[in-house]
Amino acid sequence: MQAFSRLSHVKPRLSVAIAMALTAIAATPSLARANSDEIHFDLSRSAGIVKAGCLSEARGTVSIEPAGPVEHMRVKVEGLPPNTDFDFFVIQNPNSPFGMSWYQGDIETNAKGVGRGRFIGRFNAETFIVAPGALPAPSVHNNAFPDATLNPPTGPIHTYHLGLWFNSFADAQKAGCPATVTPFNGEHNAGIQVLNTSSFPDLQGPLLLLKP
Repeated sequence: MQAFSRLSHVKPRLSVAIAMALTAIAATPSLARANSDEIHFDLSRSAGIVKAGCLSEARGTVSIEPAGPVEHMRVKVEGLPPNTDFDFFVIQNPNSPFGMSWYQGDIETNAKGVGRGRFIGRFNAETFIVAPGALPAPSVHNNAFPDATLNPPTGPIHTYHLGLWFNSFADAQKAGCPATVTPFNGEHNAGIQVLNTSSFPDLQGPLLLLKP
C-alpha cells in the first residue's frame, strides 16, 4: 500500500512536467520543418501597427524550399485591406531601422484581404549583401528618399529577416494606420511596415535556419 501511495504522487507530477514542456514548445516562434530541406514559419504584426492599434487580424505564413541552386519562397498573408498592394523585402532586422534591405517584389490582396507571393532566390543561411568598394550609383528617384549616388563599401552582411510594407501611405491611412512615408517600394514612397519576422531574435531571422 505504501508503494502504491508513492506511485500515486508520481503521476500528477509527471503530468505537470509534460504540461510545462508543451507550454514551452507553444511559446517558441512558429517554426516547423516538414523535412531537413524545407522550413515553415509565421509572420507577425509589426511594432508600428501594434502601437497604432490597426489591422488586428493581420498575419502571414512563409515556406521556403530548396530547388537546386536557388530556393522557392512562398508567402501567404491574411487579414489585410482588400485589393491593396504591398511590398515584400528581405531585411537585416525585423523592426526599425531595419538595416540592409533587399526588395523582393509585390503582393496584392484579393477582395477578401488575402495575398500570395512566390519568390525565387537565395533564402538561406548564406543570404548576404556585400560591397567590396565604393562605386557611382544611378540616380533614378529624387523625392523624400532620393537615390544614393555612391554606395558605401561594406563587408558581407547577412540578411535573415523578412518584412511587408504598404505600397502606399494613403492605403495605410485608409486602413486606420499611421500615414508614415517610407522608402520601401520601387519609387521610395511606400507606407508603414505591416508584417515581419520579429518572433525570431534580432540578427537571427528564420532564413538562418535553412542550411545550404
